[in-house]
Amino acid sequence: MREDYTILTVFEYSTEAQVIKSKLDSEGISTMLMDEKTIDSDPLLSQAIGGVKLLIANKDLEKASKIYANIRTYEKDENGDEIHCPNCNSSRILVAEAQRKSFFYMLFPFFESRKLICNDCQTIFK
Repeated sequence: MREDYTILTVFEYSTEAQVIKSKLDSEGISTMLMDEKTIDSDPLLSQAIGGVKLLIANKDLEKASKIYANIRTYEKDENGDEIHCPNCNSSRILVAEAQRKSFFYMLFPFFESRKLICNDCQTIFK
């Protein structure tokens, strides 16, 4: 990877990445996609190689992060309603990275309960 670019986010498929890349390009932000062609040729490789990476020029990273935070999709509950942060009441909620603090959860990650994180105040909750 080039040193003057940073990964903004990762997508499972290139079509998702292309939509966000187009929006950022229209705002004058320098972008690149990594592993796009590999996953297009065999979508089953997406999990193995970590998905399609959206790279942003370091000079544009702050601006791109703000734009992406405003246009990305956020988590909804089972009924399709917005989930709100218990701390700041924001509806910009994401799935938190798995903690996997015990050896059991490292072997069987699907048993670990899903936690959510607020994209605004970084509060982690269930």
